[in-house]
Amino acid sequence: MFEHAQRFIPGGVNSPVRAFRSVGGTPRFFVRGQDSRLFDLDDKSYLDYVCSWGAMILGHVHPEVLSAVQKAAALGLSFGAPTPASVEMAELLCLLLPSMDCVRLVSSGTEATMSAIRLARGFTGRDLLIKFEGCYHGHSDSLLVKAGSGLLTLGHPSSGGIPADLAKHTLVLDYNDVEGVEAAFKKFGDQIAGVIVEPIAGNMNLVLPGRAFLQTLRKLCTDYGAVLIFDEVMTGFRVGLSCAQGYFGIDPDMTTLGKVIGGGLPLAAFGGRRDIMEKVAPLGDVYQAGTLSGNPVALAAGLATLKLVQLDGFYDELEKKAQHLCEGLTDAAQRNGFAFSAQAVGGMFGLYFRKTPPKNYAEVMECDAETFKRFFHAMLLDGHYFAPSAFESGFISAAHSNNDIEETIAAAENFFKAATGGR
Repeated sequence: MFEHAQRFIPGGVNSPVRAFRSVGGTPRFFVRGQDSRLFDLDDKSYLDYVCSWGAMILGHVHPEVLSAVQKAAALGLSFGAPTPASVEMAELLCLLLPSMDCVRLVSSGTEATMSAIRLARGFTGRDLLIKFEGCYHGHSDSLLVKAGSGLLTLGHPSSGGIPADLAKHTLVLDYNDVEGVEAAFKKFGDQIAGVIVEPIAGNMNLVLPGRAFLQTLRKLCTDYGAVLIFDEVMTGFRVGLSCAQGYFGIDPDMTTLGKVIGGGLPLAAFGGRRDIMEKVAPLGDVYQAGTLSGNPVALAAGLATLKLVQLDGFYDELEKKAQHLCEGLTDAAQRNGFAFSAQAVGGMFGLYFRKTPPKNYAEVMECDAETFKRFFHAMLLDGHYFAPSAFESGFISAAHSNNDIEETIAAAENFFKAATGGR
């Protein structure tokens, strides 16, 4: 299937990490999911720790979500017009996230972050954007930028097809570097339209922010009139019902959401303060549109999912499972002499072939990627599907049982023992 796919799809996949280029080997083609498991073309089952990159927080084919989707689909797949469900979703998001007065629905996280940045620039009348190395915010031109060659140098393109003249409007700093952010605002403060950040980084593996880091971003954006954007496409309703902003008690000016709010279907959103959001067309001059924005079938899946995550104790149970997995894997690795650490927040976790969890991109790059490759393939062969990269977060769902987690820990123990000759 992979050979056939490469004849018609660049690299044989529709998103690069799926190609297994960083771990080697052949990607699995999945044909169905059920609860905590995926099944490939040969009907082999895998415990799923990717969960559609976080979206499947309830597991696969949850009966209430499936029923909601079937009912919505029977009424029509798309209208390209307002629907009551879009208003219900917008109201719910604003209720759950007090930092948002208004929200606009879109179809992907990339759309959400791209639109939020355009809005920040339109609202402030400024051009310069701050982002952080290792944080991924979708593949729009302003965001595929890597750090310059020295402190406070403007960014340059990290992808072909991006003009250098556009990349120079993005300043790339180190995650968790308070002094670097302060220096950037001191030098460029009156030019900075906004700061976009993953309040918990999930796209260079899982990296937690220092509380002072997020507090500094909040204070500086307030002092200089810049827009603070929390990219919660991944963390939104993954780490808690009030997302990462509630977890840390910091209100951004704007928030982007995706993944969980679509319940497995394409749905995302950007929202924030009313005075900012009223700059969006048709009220203001910042243009954004989309044929499938607020798709009724996606909304049905998302609303059903958000109803279930609001149940008492949902996130406590989810985090217990993630912690159980991290502790079990860490114990198994360290008993067998591996430099290994792990951590979890809500339903997200990070695994690192490094003695301690990293705090920034440079420390992430210190992880032993070669050992991760061997671990990944051993676990895959045994029916445990982790992200095919040492630099991606993992996810757990409500459908994962303690027996599932124990099965995964036992498989990891076997790998670590075999890799050290059974010591």
